[in-house]
Amino acid sequence: MQNFIKKIEQAGELIRISTKVNTELEIAEIADRMSKQYGGGKALLFENNGTNFPVLINALGSEKRMQIALNVSNFNEIGEELESMFKNITSPKKGFFDKLKMLPELASISSYMPKTVSGNGKSQEIIHKNPDLSILPILKTWSRDGGKFITFPQVITKDPVTGIRNIGMYRMQVFDKDLTGMHWHKHKVGARHFNEYKKLGKKMPVAVALGGHPVLTYAATAPLPDNIDEYMLAGFLRKEKVKLVKAITQDIEVPAEADIIIEGYIDPAEDFIWEGPFGDHTGFFSLPDWYPKFHVTCITHKKDAVYPATVVGIPPMEDAWIARATERIFLAPIRLTMLPELADMHIPDAGVAHNLTLVSIEKSFAGHAHKVMTALWGAGQMMFNKMLIVFDKDVKISNYKQAAKMFSENVNPAEDINFMKGPLDVLDHSSNKFAYGSKLGFDATKKYDEEKSENKNLKINTKTVETDILSLKNKYPEIKEINDDLLRQDISFLFISVEKSKTNHIKELSQQLVKEDGIKKVKFLIFVDYPVNVFDIEQTTWIFANNTEPLRDCFIFKSENLGEVSHLVIDGTRKRADIDNFKRDWPDIVTSDEEIIKLVDKKWEEYGIGEFISSPSEKYKHLIMSKNAVVE
Repeated sequence: MQNFIKKIEQAGELIRISTKVNTELEIAEIADRMSKQYGGGKALLFENNGTNFPVLINALGSEKRMQIALNVSNFNEIGEELESMFKNITSPKKGFFDKLKMLPELASISSYMPKTVSGNGKSQEIIHKNPDLSILPILKTWSRDGGKFITFPQVITKDPVTGIRNIGMYRMQVFDKDLTGMHWHKHKVGARHFNEYKKLGKKMPVAVALGGHPVLTYAATAPLPDNIDEYMLAGFLRKEKVKLVKAITQDIEVPAEADIIIEGYIDPAEDFIWEGPFGDHTGFFSLPDWYPKFHVTCITHKKDAVYPATVVGIPPMEDAWIARATERIFLAPIRLTMLPELADMHIPDAGVAHNLTLVSIEKSFAGHAHKVMTALWGAGQMMFNKMLIVFDKDVKISNYKQAAKMFSENVNPAEDINFMKGPLDVLDHSSNKFAYGSKLGFDATKKYDEEKSENKNLKINTKTVETDILSLKNKYPEIKEINDDLLRQDISFLFISVEKSKTNHIKELSQQLVKEDGIKKVKFLIFVDYPVNVFDIEQTTWIFANNTEPLRDCFIFKSENLGEVSHLVIDGTRKRADIDNFKRDWPDIVTSDEEIIKLVDKKWEEYGIGEFISSPSEKYKHLIMSKNAVVE
């Protein structure tokens, strides 16, 4: 960690803040402002926070800092190396000497395996056997959070039967000096290990590492298959094996170079604790629920330890840059092991990891895009994806204008949409049932003859489409704003904000709208609640992708006559108990309160950060619906 700090400081990527700051809300508000700057802003090191540990935040929040962490100049280098290694190992060998040539490569792979060494590590230079979490600068990030949370932990667990290790990143709410929650979701490996200990009736040893080489933190976020050791990935990425040492009070190994280690156990026989709410990476609060208790038995740390933290909320934030690296690193393994036709993959920031994914493929037969959708929805953490769009390989999917144009041109709403049911991320708040719902796939590839409808390649030049917005708003007073700007770019989308007031309001309104002159020539209509700013497409995409349950909220109106387009309407409004019969709690969006915004505004010059940055929460405060995390 200390070497990484030196490197990013030398690269002009770090700002040290010596002004006294509060770990409750203040650091998070400053970090939120910085992380939303173009390119991710700078990493921040808060050296004066009331504890002996500086707080490093937004450390991985830019492409440059992620590249420094991974020691590459381009993320694709990692994928290319993985692909080359895989091909060399698996290619047929003609003779004895060809096989001998493989020995150095096999030896290099073995050098990435983590190794347990004797004695104590640097992470155990200082040992607190009477642990007190208050010595650490643990942050409260949002005023409506349930408390202080450890946000960048490497949570280390072992399968009690096989002994195989897992490192995951699960937030930890602090309840007492030696007690936290352990927020692992039902689909995570840590939760599976917990269930194995429960079957055996044994307490579960757990260790939490903080800091160390930044690759260790990254590896804890990586979407590896079950039973693949994250520290092996870390060894590969940094070309040096991770050294482990025995924990002081638990039967588990911990990284020797971590800055801080929190040791403890979870007793499966014990009642769970009510944990949350927490302002999460979806930009909405994840709501309180019951999670296991983690009992701290020891805290160890380096003499010069740094406490790493992150803040998540409305995108883009630090986690978006971690996702960028993951896209590049894991594209090659997906291509090599299951989808050789996969050309590229991109997860837009507004899609908050699981809501929206774009992929491109080398298409070679009718139905190919649908085959890829099915395969990806069955692959690891892609099972949580809610909306998936498949393009041809010549489309640069990170160029949103180009991708939107190809989507508009190639997708026939009546023919090229695929619905499927399956697991959803636990943080998805829009589905009728917890962690289960539907998925939506779009085939945005050019169509083979077998895939074409009677309308064939029907394309209306939307640059000539006239939408009389004023008369539409007068005729339908529930419509507050219509953004038809994309029509001028020949992209067949309308974004509409409404004030709905009755059951089936969006569906009934849509049935009328698609018959109106102008709108009847538009393929895609996206509805959100007023006052969402429909002229901010990033904001609108983030909202509707979070709020949509595809099978419930998508309405397809098929063309009645040749030469007319079909329509897809997506209801991205909040689902309510009174008019939608929605029975789950609906979370509010994540923002700072006025008090902390004013404090940071007042102290800005003291921080020495540079030019004043206004609070991102000012942009979203008009969307707040409740004083609590749950919309009342």
